[in-house]
Amino acid sequence: MPHRNKTLSMGRPVVLIGPMAVGKSAIGHQLAQQLGVPFVDTDAVIVAAHGSIADIFAGRGEHAFREIEARTVADVVEAADGTTTVISLGGGAVLDSGTQQLIGRCTVVYLECDADTVASRIARNSGRPLLAGDAMGRWTAMFATRKPVYERLADITLDVRHGSVSELGRRLEAALRDYAAAKQEVEK
Repeated sequence: MPHRNKTLSMGRPVVLIGPMAVGKSAIGHQLAQQLGVPFVDTDAVIVAAHGSIADIFAGRGEHAFREIEARTVADVVEAADGTTTVISLGGGAVLDSGTQQLIGRCTVVYLECDADTVASRIARNSGRPLLAGDAMGRWTAMFATRKPVYERLADITLDVRHGSVSELGRRLEAALRDYAAAKQEVEK
C-alpha cells in the first residue's frame, strides 16, 4: 500500500497528550504500527535513562522530574522533526511552557476520557507517584486543572471512552488523514 503514508506525510510528528492512564502509550504504539512509523514514549525514554519515575519523584522530587521530562520531550521532538514519528507524552508534560511551544510544530492529539474510563487502570497500577493516597481523587483534581491545557493544545481530539486499542488506532488514523487533508486544502 504505497499510499498509506502519503496522506499523512506532513513531515510533522504526531504527539499524543492526555491524562495519565488514558492509553497514550498503547494507542500511540498501535497507531505507529498501522502507519509503519517509529513510536517513542517519553516516559519510557526517561525510565531508560534515569530509572523509575517513582524513584525520581522519591529521591529528587517532582521539580527535578519535570526538568528531566522537559529536556527529554525537547530531545525526542527535535529528533523527530520532519518525520511522522508518533510520540506519547506523560500526562503532566504539557504544563511546561517550553514543551507547549515545541509541540506547536507537531500534530497534537488529545486523548479525551473521563474518570470512569481510567478508574480500573489506576486501581491496577500503584506505581504512579502523583496518585499516592486517594488515587481517583488526585486524578480528578489533576485532570480538572490540566483539561483546559489539553484542549487548547489539541489539533485533534479523540474520545477514547469506547473501543479497543486497535479500533481507537483506526479511528485516530482516519482523524489524522482528515486533518492532513483539511490542512492541505487550507495551504493551497
